Amino acid sequence: MAVAERALAGPGTVPPITVAVLGTGAIGQDLVGKVRRSAVLKCGLVAGRNPESAGLRHAAALGCPTTAEGIGAILAAPRPFDVVFDATNAMSHAEHWRLLRPLDTLLIDLTPSRVGRMVVPTVTGTHPPAERNVSLISCGGQAAIPVAHALAGRYEVAYLEAVSTVAGGIAGRATRLNLDEYVATTQHALTEFTGVRDTKAILNISPAAPPATFRTAVHAVVPGADAATVRAVVAGAAERVRAHQPGYEVIACTVTGDRVVISLEVTADSDVLPRYAGNLDIINSAAVLVAEQHAARLAPAAGTGAGR
Repeated sequence: MAVAERALAGPGTVPPITVAVLGTGAIGQDLVGKVRRSAVLKCGLVAGRNPESAGLRHAAALGCPTTAEGIGAILAAPRPFDVVFDATNAMSHAEHWRLLRPLDTLLIDLTPSRVGRMVVPTVTGTHPPAERNVSLISCGGQAAIPVAHALAGRYEVAYLEAVSTVAGGIAGRATRLNLDEYVATTQHALTEFTGVRDTKAILNISPAAPPATFRTAVHAVVPGADAATVRAVVAGAAERVRAHQPGYEVIACTVTGDRVVISLEVTADSDVLPRYAGNLDIINSAAVLVAEQHAARLAPAAGTGAGR
């Protein structure tokens, strides 16, 4: 599914659309790089609140328009942006949606606010045209849900748990502020996408040196699990994710009685992120895919949409 959708946004087939990045932390900086590498996205503005932030300096050095006036500058733009990436925090996102909702803008939420429609590209596709607030859930959700959904599609799963570990140096202020929201949103998404009522989400911030590569372990209770079948189901789900996230790997998949443990590792492919920051890379890759598919849907009306 993701491969076919990505093909819609191939070079030369879709006119570029204009996007804004709201937030200048590590997620925002990586998004700017991914937007610049996209054939169908054009960076129209990078908005932060600290004029001295490294993120604004990075964006300006790449030639992107920048501002320290935050959401106010996005609202004051002569035309609404086609897409706004919200890379701030869960508490701010609800207000950003209230302000942007009257505009003809797609708001892509990279915070665990649980406000918009939840999207996991290989499970849901991207989103229908009517949806204008899309939630990418969390990094742990993007890593765990593809395999958990595939497993629940094959078996009656009694319990699911997703335990993610991120390096302390890449877990920024917003991540630490949103720990409760992260856990609640990821757990809710696990239930929504699998139908399993008994779920749990855990996030570990590791102080290890050298930094720990982003990993997510999915623990499941699966009555009647067959090791060969489980491994085949998990391998198929992982292959679909790699269409838009090449660094996604199944490190181990063990079946002991009715206990299934799937260990996943994600390495980053980024101009600014270290390889161990796969937690940021996987959610940003999904966000860019959603934006590119929005560009594909806007293509029939190219030249008439705002912000281009």
